[in-house]
Amino acid sequence: MSMFAGRFSGRTAIVTGGASGLGLLTARRIIGEGGRVSLWDVNALALGEIKKTLAGVHTAQVDVGSHAEVAQAAAQSKEALGKVDILINCAGVTGATAAAQDYPIDSWLQVMNVNLNGTFYCCREIAPLMVAGGYGRIVNIASVAGKEGNPKASAYSASKAGVIGFTKSLGKELATSGVLVNCVTPATFESPILDQLPQSQIDYMRSKIPMGRLGEASECAALVCWLASEECSFSTAATFDISGGRTTY
Repeated sequence: MSMFAGRFSGRTAIVTGGASGLGLLTARRIIGEGGRVSLWDVNALALGEIKKTLAGVHTAQVDVGSHAEVAQAAAQSKEALGKVDILINCAGVTGATAAAQDYPIDSWLQVMNVNLNGTFYCCREIAPLMVAGGYGRIVNIASVAGKEGNPKASAYSASKAGVIGFTKSLGKELATSGVLVNCVTPATFESPILDQLPQSQIDYMRSKIPMGRLGEASECAALVCWLASEECSFSTAATFDISGGRTTY
């Protein structure tokens, strides 16, 4: 049982990219701490398997890069949950590993559409529901790459820098509404998203971390859950590092 049992009692959350990795771990923790969750993911098969083992969870197959699908899912989740208190934007793709001059156009567009446009679409549709209720917590998952830039990952780096900038803008817009908007900038941590990368890229990113290891998804989930809770009350439009010492600003 979590040491924070009951922290999310009465609260409802939408978690994108919720069928694996950080999204799923965060959703499990919110449920374990008394909340209710709607999991969004593009992988319908994975969502089906999760629904068999995670009691009471609502699921929706969603490509967050499609505004129409996001709008439809937002309405479905609100109906299922009754309200939406928390939005955690975890859905993301890494894209190709290539120098900028060789970067595939289709991969660039996909990364921007999922990572940046998807975050915008979800916030655009769900933030008004929170504002209407006078309470909300939005947590966008960015990356240390959005601050420092990783070589041969220009699309990913640019998209995550966009998420940071968008978070700062939206957080300021909603600062007096009761809805707080923050983002997390992890260094590389153990996650299924690493399956999209060559080992050489993973080794490079590990070498940049002073603690000499990758992060654990559970460590990141702990920070995300604090930002998604009522305990976070005076931070908005902010960026929170969890990088093993990599980032210095």
